[in-house]
Amino acid sequence: MVYVVMGVSGCGKTTVGKLLAKEKEIPFFDADNFHPEDNIQKMQAGLPLNDDDREPWLNILSEKIREWNDESGAVLACSALKKSYRNTLKSETSDVTFIWLDGSYDLIKSRMQNRVGHYMPPGLLQSQFDALEPPSHAVKISIDQSPDSILSDIIQNLKKAG
Repeated sequence: MVYVVMGVSGCGKTTVGKLLAKEKEIPFFDADNFHPEDNIQKMQAGLPLNDDDREPWLNILSEKIREWNDESGAVLACSALKKSYRNTLKSETSDVTFIWLDGSYDLIKSRMQNRVGHYMPPGLLQSQFDALEPPSHAVKISIDQSPDSILSDIIQNLKKAG
């Protein structure tokens, strides 16, 4: 199984994803590390990515998800904002569970303003919320709590889901 921890930038995908991977004893990967350099430069310049920018990145991630499923599974931190993106991510395998880290614009913006060394500027957060198509088939978790509490909620929800 590959668990995709999804949501807008700044919602805690990496922090929570690493905790989940440790709990499940499977590898953690950050989708940002698979972006082509052109995408990174565009985001650093304060420009949002469009679907054409994302397509090759999503296809690479889909192949990786299949590979990880063939191995021991994995946790992937990935925004996966649109339904079409999630469909691409799971196109190579059905063993994918999406975990949506949901939070308010104000909470996430305040977190983004306090983080250091990330190429996604807070000024692009609104574009992420604008692009977000809330998933209908995902474990939805509120981020208005500590990372350990978020992990606990995820584990409880995954047990309920079977």
